[in-house]
Amino acid sequence: MTQKTTYETSAPAGRMKGNPYVGRGILLGMSPDGQSQAAAYFIMGRSQNSRNRIFVKEGEDLKILPHDPSKVEDPSLIIYYPVRKVGQVLIVTNGDQTDTIAKELAETACFEGGFEKALRTRTFEPDSPNWTPRISGAADLSPDGKGAYKLSILKSGDPEGRSSRRFFFEYDARPGIGHFIHTYVTDGAPLPTFTGEPEQVEIPGTAEELAEEIWNALDPDNRISLYVRYTRLADGRFTDRLINRFEG
Repeated sequence: MTQKTTYETSAPAGRMKGNPYVGRGILLGMSPDGQSQAAAYFIMGRSQNSRNRIFVKEGEDLKILPHDPSKVEDPSLIIYYPVRKVGQVLIVTNGDQTDTIAKELAETACFEGGFEKALRTRTFEPDSPNWTPRISGAADLSPDGKGAYKLSILKSGDPEGRSSRRFFFEYDARPGIGHFIHTYVTDGAPLPTFTGEPEQVEIPGTAEELAEEIWNALDPDNRISLYVRYTRLADGRFTDRLINRFEG
């Protein structure tokens, strides 16, 4: 794939269209009018266990549940809360580190530092030989925070999974701009881990537009579920869009 320049901005579909497997992905940013924080999370799956999932809204949070409980093989890495709201912070992750971050933020009530502190206690997933990275994001929904957001990736430092590398990225919000991180570059054996900085992407005007663009770009054979939320910074109200492959 062609290396992007530092300031290049592409459509969210750029790294997904025609790519069979980018795994799980997080996108955070701001709407073009500068009024709403935009967030998206999706999952893909190749095995029966990872495909047997749906997204379910639970208040202001999002939970992953098995589509068919009788077919669950190992729930440890596939059942979790990918989205939680704690105070005026929206947390989005690809694993149970959501709860680690939520606990830290609930105790400190501070956006600054709590995200990083929580993730320094965690590492990549124990799924040898892939060592799937844990990707995480947090967005400040308070009016004073102006939509600032953070992304992180925790990944193995070696093929044997003996060491960890933790990367943190922090962004000032800019109208119509977001950043996108995903677990894998593409399909493979083992799966090649995402490398480099999160990709700078364009954010469309509505949750519906962003959901449509992402869902249509994901490989039809491997896409499972998608959730998109736009939160107005002025009053915390949000609009969202949820798509489950195996429901509805």
